[in-house]
Amino acid sequence: MIFSFAHNNLNVYDLEKSLSFYKEALGLTVTRTINADDGSFILVYLGDGRTPHLLELTWIRDMNRPYNLGDNEFHLAFKTDDFDAAYAKHKEMGCICYENPAMGIYFISDPDGYWLEIIP
Repeated sequence: MIFSFAHNNLNVYDLEKSLSFYKEALGLTVTRTINADDGSFILVYLGDGRTPHLLELTWIRDMNRPYNLGDNEFHLAFKTDDFDAAYAKHKEMGCICYENPAMGIYFISDPDGYWLEIIP
């Protein structure tokens, strides 16, 4: 039996705000959307156009508050081919939430507070 990654899921409070963020900050684009027949949820799959791995954003109609991320001790990591340009863009966007110069990495925070690691 062989397993391979398909996608990661993040639940989001404001789908349009999240889609805009992931497009601007990381260049991710919509590859597929699933709408519940009763309108109770929307699943949007985002891809980078280079790897098969997807990020699934789930919007739930009846969620009436931002998600509680607890201690938020998890993250997704993204590699970039131009670390300095990515850093400048994210600094301009105001979304850098943590820097670790000794390790040569930093983190950005999405509209729901999920941390995303940026590595060279």
